[in-house]
Amino acid sequence: MGNRNVKRQNILDAAYRLFRTQGFEKTSISEITAAAGGSKATIYRHFPTKEKLFVECMVTAVENYMADALQYLDASQTDPRVALRNFGASVLAFICSEEQLEVRRLMIAEAARSGTGKLFFNKITALRVQVSASLAAWMKSGDLRPNDPCLAADHLGALLEAEILEPLLLHVRAAPPDETETKLAAERAVDAFLRAYAPEGEPTRSGVREERPGTDSAELIRRVKVGHIVR
Repeated sequence: MGNRNVKRQNILDAAYRLFRTQGFEKTSISEITAAAGGSKATIYRHFPTKEKLFVECMVTAVENYMADALQYLDASQTDPRVALRNFGASVLAFICSEEQLEVRRLMIAEAARSGTGKLFFNKITALRVQVSASLAAWMKSGDLRPNDPCLAADHLGALLEAEILEPLLLHVRAAPPDETETKLAAERAVDAFLRAYAPEGEPTRSGVREERPGTDSAELIRRVKVGHIVR
């Protein structure tokens, strides 16, 4: 890692600790400079605004994690259900961790500040494109019904978050899910997703067929939320 990258990472590490501890408003560039070393000019060479530094801090951990989690989505695997369940359980465990819950709350609280929400959304959308690439490959191979893979990635993400994330974010639930609960929630979410995107009337390599008439995607999502997926 070059000196420039080392300095950039030092700034991110220092800023991340301060933002998480104090929030955006109470954290100054001067404090970040003191913690990271160097000067304000150095920080502004890497990050033109405090808002962009804030978003980069919040997203970097997600980017680093997703680089590993995306390995589960190997479109060459014979069973998309297994790949998606493993990916889903991994992602769900990450986003329900105490640290990531703090980050999500902080981003929501600061979303209206100087375009911070839009910057964060653009970063997350870029990560979702990588998920959509795997879904597109399964659509091309016939394992999933041809559709907009970016929209499908949005649906997959929403299903994964449906059961557990909101109660945690709102402090309705105190403890993050354990490994067993995370795995079961991911399985239900992925099963609903695969039913919604099953090829019409055709079995897939994972054994997914078109859902019975009268059971639409909205109904499947409702069932996921109450944990009553019919297998």
